[in-house]
Amino acid sequence: MRHHSFQPSSKFLKESEEFDKYTDIRTLRYCLGATMYMPGTRDFHEAIVTKKYPGLTSFVLCFEDACREADVPAAEDNVIRLLDTLNEDIEKGIVRREDIPLLIIRVRNIGQFKHFAERLNAGRLKLITAFNFPKFNKENGEAYYAFLKELNERFDEVVYGMPILESREMAYIETRIDELMGVKDILDRYHDLVLNVRVGGTDWSSVFGVRRGINYTIYDILPVADCLKDVLNVFARDNDYSVSGPVWEYFRVEKSMKFSEIPESVNASIFRREPMINDAVDGLLRELLLDRANGFIGKTIIHPTHIPYVNGMLAVTEEVYNDACQILNADGGVIKSEQSNKMNEVGPHRNWAEKLYMRARVYGVIRDESCYKDLFVTE
Repeated sequence: MRHHSFQPSSKFLKESEEFDKYTDIRTLRYCLGATMYMPGTRDFHEAIVTKKYPGLTSFVLCFEDACREADVPAAEDNVIRLLDTLNEDIEKGIVRREDIPLLIIRVRNIGQFKHFAERLNAGRLKLITAFNFPKFNKENGEAYYAFLKELNERFDEVVYGMPILESREMAYIETRIDELMGVKDILDRYHDLVLNVRVGGTDWSSVFGVRRGINYTIYDILPVADCLKDVLNVFARDNDYSVSGPVWEYFRVEKSMKFSEIPESVNASIFRREPMINDAVDGLLRELLLDRANGFIGKTIIHPTHIPYVNGMLAVTEEVYNDACQILNADGGVIKSEQSNKMNEVGPHRNWAEKLYMRARVYGVIRDESCYKDLFVTE
C-alpha cells in the first residue's frame, strides 16, 4: 500500500514508498494521511475489497462519538465479522493483505476496550494497526497504554495507540498545561507504542459554544487555536511525535469537478480566496495549508471526497525537497539553496528538513505548486 498509487507515475519526480502496519514506526507515523472515521456499525467490507475509495489508506471504525451506546454491541459484532471475513478473503486470494488499508478501532472507554479485546485472537489482531483512545488525559492514559502493552505481549503482535486530545481540562487555560504535561509523561513511557497524537477540534469548539463556519479555518477560532498551539508546543518538539490536524466538517458531493478551472498556483489562490472548486473544498484547502505550515501531519476526515485533497497537499515540491536534502547532507553552517533564493541554515533547519524528507518519502515529490491540482483528480 502506498499513497497516490492510483495516480500515474508521470505526476511525480519521486514516487511515494510502500508501507503497512509493520513499517518502522519512525516512518509509519507519517503515513496516516487522510484518516476516515465512520461508525463501527457500518459494513465496510465491500468498500475495502473493491477499493471503492481511491487513495484510502487508513480508516477508523468508531465505537464512541459516531456510535450510540446502545449500538456498541452491534458495532463490536460488525467489526469482528469484518476482521474474520477479511482474513478469509486473504486465504482465498480475493484480496491481498498489503492492499487492506490501515485499520484503526476507536474504543469508547477503557472498560469497553478491555471487553472488545476479549474477542480478539492472533488473526484478528493482525489486521488492526491501532486503537484510538478518546478523551485521553493524565487520569485515564496510563490504563489505556498499560493494557495495550499487555495485549501486544499476549499475542506477540504490534498494535499502536493513538490518543485523542479533546478533554475539557485541556480546553481550560487554567488546567491545560498540567494536563498536557501529564499526558506527555505517559506517552514518553510508551513512546514506541504511540503512532500518532490526534486532536479534537470539534469537542474543544463545543466547550466555547462556537463552530467554525465553512468560510473559516479552525485557526480563526481563537480559543481552539490556542489549544492547538499548546498541543504542538508539547508534542511536536524535535519531531518527537506526529500530530494530526482536526477534522474538517464540511463536504459537498458533486459528480463532476471542473478541475481545469483551478488556478495554476493553488497556494496563492487559496489565500486570495478566489473560487476554485466549491466553498466546502476551498475551505478544506485553506485549513490544510495552515495545518501544514504549523507542522500537523495528516487529518481526520469524515467523507471520502476529502482524501485526495488531504493526501495531495502532503506531497512535497522539488524545490522544498532539494532544500531538505541539502540540509540533511551538510555538516553545519549556512548554505545558499540550489535555487539561489533562500538561506538554508543547517542547524536550525534540520528538524524541518527531517520532517519534509519523511513527507517526501511517504507522499512523493512533485515539480512545483501548480502540480497540486493534478493530485486532486481521482478518475
